[in-house]
Amino acid sequence: MFKNLAQYFGQDGLAPTASEHRSLGLSGTTALWLGANVVVTTILTGMLLVPDLPFLQAMLIVLVGSAVGILPLVLVGLMGQRSGLTTMVLARGSYGPRGAKLPSLVNLLTLLAWSWIQALLAGMSLNYAVEHITGYSNLPLFTILCETLVLMIALRGHLGIERVERWAAIGMLILAGAVFYVMGQKFEFSSLLSMPVEPRNEISPGIAFDIVIATAFSWIPLAADYNRNCRTQGVAAVGTWVGYVAATLLAMGLGATVSGFSVLGGMEQTYDPAVLLAGFGFGLPAAIVVFLSVMTTNVMCVYSASMSYLNISPKTAFWKPALCIGVLSILGSQIPGILDNFQSFLLIIGSVFIPAFAVLIADYYLIHRGQYDVADLLSEDGGRYRYLGGFNPAAFAAYGLGAVLAYYWGWVEPLPFGASLPVFLITAASYAVLRRWVLVPRAQLA
Repeated sequence: MFKNLAQYFGQDGLAPTASEHRSLGLSGTTALWLGANVVVTTILTGMLLVPDLPFLQAMLIVLVGSAVGILPLVLVGLMGQRSGLTTMVLARGSYGPRGAKLPSLVNLLTLLAWSWIQALLAGMSLNYAVEHITGYSNLPLFTILCETLVLMIALRGHLGIERVERWAAIGMLILAGAVFYVMGQKFEFSSLLSMPVEPRNEISPGIAFDIVIATAFSWIPLAADYNRNCRTQGVAAVGTWVGYVAATLLAMGLGATVSGFSVLGGMEQTYDPAVLLAGFGFGLPAAIVVFLSVMTTNVMCVYSASMSYLNISPKTAFWKPALCIGVLSILGSQIPGILDNFQSFLLIIGSVFIPAFAVLIADYYLIHRGQYDVADLLSEDGGRYRYLGGFNPAAFAAYGLGAVLAYYWGWVEPLPFGASLPVFLITAASYAVLRRWVLVPRAQLA
């Protein structure tokens, strides 16, 4: 039965995307990253910042953090555009063909956790909309229905995702514009700018900066998966940067604004943005658009988790891991208390991904001068990238150092300006030194 259905599924795989099959222009790339990040989890991140921080300070941190944090994502996306390969296949160049299976597994598990959160939020929004219209409420059922739809879209591959992202971006832009307009009619924005600081989430400027950076870094594993379909390097770089920064400012700004006005209005704080926006007259429209935006972002998570699995088991057909991951996402979304640990989850992502991709970027741009041999990356033994038994010890040594620093500066002795940038730079520099002069003096030839 599944073999007959497989002909309708996407045929995505690890082979490089041919130039004639690259479907993303500038508008499509911008819409992809705009639609991906104008989503409820980004709005929730903005809600964490106010009233712990002054509104203008929070927005400055969002602007600087997203503008800087997106640069590594742009660099990884360019690697995908140049080579036509997915992120985790590119990781073979720095970690080795066997070593790259570890970051692939970590990425798979992290995207699964993201998918659980996204599925629950979509279910909450759909449940709110149905209850508003009919009076019927069943959160577990609607969460399962949402994730089932995600699975059906993900099985269509990247072309289906690109189409729905455009509509999600348009819908969220319309909603955000309407919310800002109506709130401007009901409240004075000057009161938001002058509202007193009130610690609620233990957010300092350094932690806020780290959270914004971590949000950007959480997308890095997906960068090459999608930007390998961009037509030119300029399209990949400009479209990604503009789409992501605009989306982050809009979504986190919306979250911070709604949170601030809700505090000023004496409203009860909630993790469900549809319920919170209902207090401003946007309950049903917000629920519908939040549902659509979360769905499209969750599709990207399921798709890239499937591509990570393919890097572990290359001979598997795309639809098989996509189906299994979709089912696991449905089960995971039923875990109680997922949203209670949302902030900690963001910081953990930063600790895991920042040093991992500092190694990948340093290897590609500093050691290999922006060029990998695609055939060797895809070969079974790794060719010149096989290093020592399929592992690059320099990569794991540098990553270990970065992970320890990320943990220490993020959880034990937090830095006042955040740990993200120091960890990234120190990890990249230490890898360059280890790779060139200590553990692996030169690239091995095939």
